[in-house]
Amino acid sequence: MPVYSEKVMDNFMNPRNVGEIADADGIGEVGNPVCGDMMTFYIKVRDNRLEDVKFKTFGCGAAIAVSSMVSQMATGMTLDEALKLTNASVAEELGGLPTNKLHCSNLGADALHAAIQDYLKKKGGNGDGRKAE
Repeated sequence: MPVYSEKVMDNFMNPRNVGEIADADGIGEVGNPVCGDMMTFYIKVRDNRLEDVKFKTFGCGAAIAVSSMVSQMATGMTLDEALKLTNASVAEELGGLPTNKLHCSNLGADALHAAIQDYLKKKGGNGDGRKAE
């Protein structure tokens, strides 16, 4: 059985920011057909910053912990900062993940990035989160 850090266990047992944002500015969904994990991230953007980040995850404990951590790390970040979040930085913030669970941290960052891309696409933006004039 994999050994998880205290931070992973805390974020699995008490995940933060679970749920949907009804009028989300962007929604990103990713999945891993091999392990069956599915993550959906919902974002609310104000002044080019992530004002609110929520998620719904179907998956293992590591996937839930990663989703919780990504949502906490990203809230308050600018879109550019959030797009720079990586699976490595998420795993590091969690105090590490077992090698066979590292793909979960990739899904979390990917789902967040997909939500930001969805937002930018909806806004018809020029890539920096602002509407093209």
